[in-house]
Amino acid sequence: MTPYFPGHGDHRYGVSHYDLRLAYRVPANRLDGTARLTVSAADALSVLDLDFGKFRVAGVTVDGVPARYAHGQGKLRVTLPRVLPRGERAGVEVRYSGNPTPVPSPWGGLGWEELTDGALVAGQPIGAPSWFPCNDRPGDKASYRISVTTASPYQVIANGVLVARRRGAGSTTWIYDQAEPMASYLASVQIGRYQLSESGESRLAHPARLATRVRHDFARQGEMMALFGDLFGPYPFTGYTVVVADDDLEIPVEAQGMSIFGRNHVDGVRGCERLVAHELAHQWFGNSLTVACWRDIWLQEGFATYAEWLWSEASGGAPAVDHARRWHQRLTLAPQDFVLADPGASALFDDRVYKRGALTLHALRAAMGDEAFFSALRAWTDEHRHGVVTTPEFAGHVQRHTSRSVGPLLSAWLHDKPLPALR
Repeated sequence: MTPYFPGHGDHRYGVSHYDLRLAYRVPANRLDGTARLTVSAADALSVLDLDFGKFRVAGVTVDGVPARYAHGQGKLRVTLPRVLPRGERAGVEVRYSGNPTPVPSPWGGLGWEELTDGALVAGQPIGAPSWFPCNDRPGDKASYRISVTTASPYQVIANGVLVARRRGAGSTTWIYDQAEPMASYLASVQIGRYQLSESGESRLAHPARLATRVRHDFARQGEMMALFGDLFGPYPFTGYTVVVADDDLEIPVEAQGMSIFGRNHVDGVRGCERLVAHELAHQWFGNSLTVACWRDIWLQEGFATYAEWLWSEASGGAPAVDHARRWHQRLTLAPQDFVLADPGASALFDDRVYKRGALTLHALRAAMGDEAFFSALRAWTDEHRHGVVTTPEFAGHVQRHTSRSVGPLLSAWLHDKPLPALR
């Protein structure tokens, strides 16, 4: 099948680890970086094609040996000093500098983005090359070490665990380790004048003036964490951080072990609480379990949307069945011109994909019964923890957890364009 983003990613190799050492000057939007990648050849490899944005490359080495390279049109092509046999590893180092600019896409610029006073990364689905060289496909997951040096008044938040913070003359270096495998689009750096506080099992980073609103609006996140732990299995990462940027954002941003909201998502009355639930659920569906290819995005967005309905049901709001009926009625009136299991790149973030994905899960829950359905979900997240998943794998998995044949039901919801009836 043709990939949705044929200009991104390469199956001829994989990356097992990224070591990113960055220095960022906020006023100038200037990024100086050294990226060290541990790559493994899937087949004999003589040329390495990395996805990489508009930077000046100062040099490339492979296992310490200078390598020839060409850089342009979003690709850094490295000629390896020797052919890398299948299965062998090599260490690739890229030194670069410049002004990071978002990657153009149908949804606007993606990746590294300047804020009024700071920066954020919103990488889904193809924004990672805006700030580091990578193999930009969701199925190639790696561990990360991210080091960022910037002016001391700023807080730096990145994926994983903060392992060191070193103060210098006017600057501070923040070092994070992300041990669990992570897709490149989920790698993230947040830089701002943030106040840090704890909220249950989560950490909050926000402008000091929004402290009261933020603490109120995210106060029930611990209850969400407990609910999703019961329904989906244990939280899959070491910690969870919510960042509230001091800028308006169109939508919240998903990252591994982290969610990023705009100040417009914080109103002091929990007006965006469904989005809080949605982004938290992505830690299970999207971040721990990541789609092998983008056509299966319903396995992330449909699950996160259904988690909104489950939180509503558990917290005194409308039950999931009411949400399902309401959205089924709306989708009945909307164009039915895509297939959920392969919606096409242009419909990747179409709200119909999110809601039909959630309806698919609700229909499956009704067919299987709660005990079998949630048992299957917990087994799904456990068996594929920190891995990659596909729609056929999910269909086979749920069938093993029920005596009823669910193949026809899933086929109608996932592979037919007309919207099935909701029982």
